Amino acid sequence: MKKKQRSLEQENLRTGTSPEVLAQALLDNLYYVQGRPPALATKNDWYMALAYTVRDRLLHNWLQTLKTIATDVKVVSYLSAEFLLGPQLGNNLINLGIWDQVKEAAAQHGLKLEDLLEQEGEPGLGNGGLGRLAACYLDSLATLEVPAIGYGIRYEFGIFDQEIRDGWQVEITDKWLELGNPWEICRPEIVYRVGWKGFTESYADAGGHQRRRWVPGRVVKGEAYDYPVPGYRNRVTNLLRLWAAEAVESFDLADFNVGDYYGAVQEKVLSETVSKVLYPNDEPEVGKRLRLAQQHFFVSCSLQDMMRIHLLTQKSLENFYETFAVQLNDTHPAIAVPEMMRLLVDEHIFPWEQAWEITRNTFAYTNHTLLSEALETWPLPLFAEVLPRHLEIIYEINRRFLDEVRRRYPREEDRAGRLSLIDERGDKYVRMAHLACVGSHAVNGVAALHTELLKQTVLQDFYDLWPEKFLNVTNGVTPRRFLALSNPGLSRLISSKIGETWLTQLEELRRLEEFAEDPEFHRDWRQVKLENKKTLASLIHERTGIPVNPESLFDIQVKRIHEYKRQHLNVLHIITLFNRLKQHPEQDITPRTFIFGGKAAPGYFMAKLIIKLINSVAEVVNNDPDVKDRLQVVFFPDFNVKNGQLVYPAADLSEQISTAGKEASGTGNMKFAMNGALTIGTLDGANVEIREEVGPENFFLFGHTAEEVRSLKAGGYAPHHYYHDQPELKKALDLISSGFFSHGDRSLFTPLVHSLLCRDEYLLLADYRSYVDRQEEAGYIFKDEKRWTRMSILNAARMGKFSSDRAIREYCGQIWGVKPL
Repeated sequence: MKKKQRSLEQENLRTGTSPEVLAQALLDNLYYVQGRPPALATKNDWYMALAYTVRDRLLHNWLQTLKTIATDVKVVSYLSAEFLLGPQLGNNLINLGIWDQVKEAAAQHGLKLEDLLEQEGEPGLGNGGLGRLAACYLDSLATLEVPAIGYGIRYEFGIFDQEIRDGWQVEITDKWLELGNPWEICRPEIVYRVGWKGFTESYADAGGHQRRRWVPGRVVKGEAYDYPVPGYRNRVTNLLRLWAAEAVESFDLADFNVGDYYGAVQEKVLSETVSKVLYPNDEPEVGKRLRLAQQHFFVSCSLQDMMRIHLLTQKSLENFYETFAVQLNDTHPAIAVPEMMRLLVDEHIFPWEQAWEITRNTFAYTNHTLLSEALETWPLPLFAEVLPRHLEIIYEINRRFLDEVRRRYPREEDRAGRLSLIDERGDKYVRMAHLACVGSHAVNGVAALHTELLKQTVLQDFYDLWPEKFLNVTNGVTPRRFLALSNPGLSRLISSKIGETWLTQLEELRRLEEFAEDPEFHRDWRQVKLENKKTLASLIHERTGIPVNPESLFDIQVKRIHEYKRQHLNVLHIITLFNRLKQHPEQDITPRTFIFGGKAAPGYFMAKLIIKLINSVAEVVNNDPDVKDRLQVVFFPDFNVKNGQLVYPAADLSEQISTAGKEASGTGNMKFAMNGALTIGTLDGANVEIREEVGPENFFLFGHTAEEVRSLKAGGYAPHHYYHDQPELKKALDLISSGFFSHGDRSLFTPLVHSLLCRDEYLLLADYRSYVDRQEEAGYIFKDEKRWTRMSILNAARMGKFSSDRAIREYCGQIWGVKPL
């Protein structure tokens, strides 16, 4: 009691970190923020009170950081349509270094910290790797003490929740805000107006010069919501600022007074649609229009905000790029290039040439795809309707750019056509990747292979024109969330051997190599893995009703469902094993649990059919008495960051099996390997570098290389030849076609089988034999406990390169020119 009294007297109730002070602060927030006495408090009340208690500590650090960056320092501005943050409470406790103290404080009120962590929902602000990468980079920027602001959209409804009904994906509205969000701070005084539609007109300014101005047909307000982003145990806290759309006038009293009750709130409803949902279905025209409006909305608010901040300490925007280094995370924010020009030329009356110099020195562009269909384009009529002034600016940028191209390459009009910001073929489109390349001073890929392929394929003409612009920054992930938080058992084991500095200097994991032959360390390593597998097995049983054996090999593929990621190649292997066991029940194979997870885009029929196939195969395999003790198949629903934190630590084998040359980088491959999983994969994306780091002997490589894929296709790839030449492949496909996995319905999976036999765009059949053979090798080695454990340790020990801290250091040094505080 005396110790508690002493702590309360000596520490500030809002900033102190002793268990006694935290316990009192928790109670205060329950009373005075949630308005609940303990006797009536729900679990969510206690979670909210604890989150506010932790947020107080974050805000204290945040205000100290703001004082530091108010001086003349350069700030990174990261523009991203997605920030897949994951739950915040656990990560903030790790970074603040107060996990144990908070656990004790909660216990003083009869609470378990684990229950409060489980109460927190998943912020629905991202779809997949792009958004999770952005979140990792914010974590690393703060940890490295680099001043930064992340800018994005506060989606009211995020990426859908996924349910599985009768084997099919069903999308459920993601109401991530319905119980409140304690981490955000609304800033109603930080508001900017954003326009759409309307028309442009010429006018003479005060000096008699002819100028253009935009008269928007619609205007909404963007209101700021701020999220503190703490660094790891360094008292630096950066900012994530998200924009919510609001009506300029949310209620029309005149309409209301004449009985038009709908008209009175119509403007509010229409305006708030802009930030209503993450990535509206852009198949219909209205979806495309809304998505373009979303992109312009958040970059306009962000640029206006940066300009306001810059002008707080500077007299002019002419040195704006010395205050902000702005990174475009893929093409979604590329509309920032013409918006910056509009703000400078139209609003701040800069000459075109000076405005263009400021713009190009401000932006850098990260490309995330080699798929030509994923390089964003907008139909010209749609663009002209939604953003008429921006299209005029793009035309002028393009005119000046193509003049430069023609000077460099006279009499090469085909090259000019390929480089143009406007695709003149057919219906005509604005090419956003081209716009980003022209308007940025640097262009980077996200893995060594990806960058080289960019130079050779989709951006080859730009590389020929500006080779000095192109460089590589291989992606990385934060070890704070994906090891310290996700895998506390392994983190403790690692720290017991090499200390704790590896969490900010991941290359120190190399020191684990000296324990790679240590029998005691092997035993401890295996025990941690087994406990993680038991935890996941329990969750699988709870969510799906499927009992799985944690002693089996956990073979896991969790990622967005897409044909190029080839989940159906994995399924073909499962059916092959099933057929072998049915033919030879006495065969001795390594027991395996195949675990899938991931969401299919709502309008992507083939991806949704793949999910149905996985669940249909699971239904048969898991109920067949000949195989169910040796093969189990699970589709784990609603894969997200929160669920991923349980999946990555439990994996024995990580499936990274995309067609070579299709995946830009991947980060799931890094999270799995960091947690000691072995990888079976192609030479695609960051797999190439992971294999180089961990050693070819610790990586199960299969399949054609990117160059071989191109050659095979150029030579007239005929998938049916593989079908006829490989009996096991033919038998697997025929079993699907027969209706065996679809209760006799022969037509259900016909589109999938027909696609493979007639086209096979992603070369499943060509890579099948190699894949099955390497899977057999993996199963054989798994039986050798000592060998597998050694390989697992070396995989984790050699993952230092794949920290997001290393990636951010490279961005700072090679692209942004930013130094730590």
